[in-house]
This record gives sequence, C-alpha cells and structure tokens, in this order.
Amino acid sequence: MLMKSDTPPQDATDEGTPVSVKIRERLALARKRFHANDNIAHFIQPGELEKLLDEVEVKMQGVLDSLVIDTAGDHNTHNTARRVAKMYLNEVFKGRYVQPPTITEFPNAEHLNELMIVGPITVRSACSHHFCPVIGKIWIGVLPNEHTNVIGLSKYARLAEWVMGRPQIQEEAVVQLADLIMEKTQPDGLAIVMEASHYCMAWRGVKDMDSKMINSVMRGVFLKDSTLRREFLALIPQKG
Repeated sequence: MLMKSDTPPQDATDEGTPVSVKIRERLALARKRFHANDNIAHFIQPGELEKLLDEVEVKMQGVLDSLVIDTAGDHNTHNTARRVAKMYLNEVFKGRYVQPPTITEFPNAEHLNELMIVGPITVRSACSHHFCPVIGKIWIGVLPNEHTNVIGLSKYARLAEWVMGRPQIQEEAVVQLADLIMEKTQPDGLAIVMEASHYCMAWRGVKDMDSKMINSVMRGVFLKDSTLRREFLALIPQKG
C-alpha cells in the first residue's frame, strides 16, 4: 500500500502534456471536427491560448532552423518565431480560437420587408492549401420578414471577420457565413457574393496578379425569385 508521501500528484502527468494534445483529446472525446476552418474555442480553457502560443513558437523556431536560418545571428529573424505564432493565433487565424462576436439583435418592429444590401465588406483570410493571403470583398443581401432579427450593419462585418479569420477555401467560407447569418437573423432570403484575390495564385504557382475568384450563395427567396436575384446583383457596385 502506498504511503501518502509516495502518491504522485494528481496532475503530474498532465503538467508535461502539450496543451495542443489536451485540446485535441477534448475534441476527440466530444467527437468534434477540427479542420482548418472550424472554430474550436469551446474546447480551449482559460489560460490555454497563451500556452498554445508558446508551443507554436517552439515549433515555428524548428521550422526556421530547418530552413537553415541563423535566427541567433540574424537580427531580422531573431524574434520571428514568436511574431509568427502571435500572428497566427491572435490575428490571421483568430477566428478558430475565440468565441463568436456578441451580436445584439432587435425585433423587426416596423415589419421591414424590403431588400437590404451591406457591402462591400473587406475580408482577409488565408487559403488552407498554402497559408497564403486571400484578400477580397463581400456583399450581403437580406430580405427580412416581420419575424426577422435586425442586427447593426457593423455586425455583418464582425461576423464576416470571425468566419474569414481561419485558413479557408472561399467556396466553403461563403457557405459558413451564410449559415451563420441565417441562424442569427432568420430572414426570408439571403444572398452573398464574394470577390477575392488569392495569393497562392499571385505570389506562387502561375503568379497571375490580376485573377480574382467570384462566388455566391443564395438562400430562401433569392433561390426561387429570379427577379429579386437580378435586383440584388444589379445593385452591387461594379466589382474589380
């Protein structure tokens, strides 16, 4: 029988476990997906994001070492590993690690039912394939009904920023944003158009600086009513 003094601390093993492993275990236990464009904030405990940043910094330093960059002697890259870790977790991929923005919703007291368009909203993301920037604009069309929740115009931009702040594929990102806005506002119809430059095509590969990708998602009456769809597309300012 072990004496009390011989009993290892309850969290002794846990202390040596990388925080990324702990988060992965929680996700696996809950049977939740954690793809590049998924939000995992619910599975990150207070204080763990700072520890994750430290872990990413160490791994990023390993990448720099493998690229044969003398970060100790090169003043330009001396703190690059830390800067890149902070950039990924706190800025460009922040949408993976934080809860959705708080959105104040108001009842449609005036029973508004006319087409409303918000945009262009500038969005910044990164492609999942090469982690190269994706920079573009989004236009959002909403056809409310008397039961639709009304949200402030800036809130559409905040929701777009949250969704785009992850490694993304443009086609999937627009669908995610549409699902989120439909859930928040419950309109009769929703239309989203996104136009973006992909630096995985401009900075590398074919190195074409002028090509852009445009895609759209139509929900509700925008799918059924071609006249409404044409009105929305006609009201969007000239893209490009």
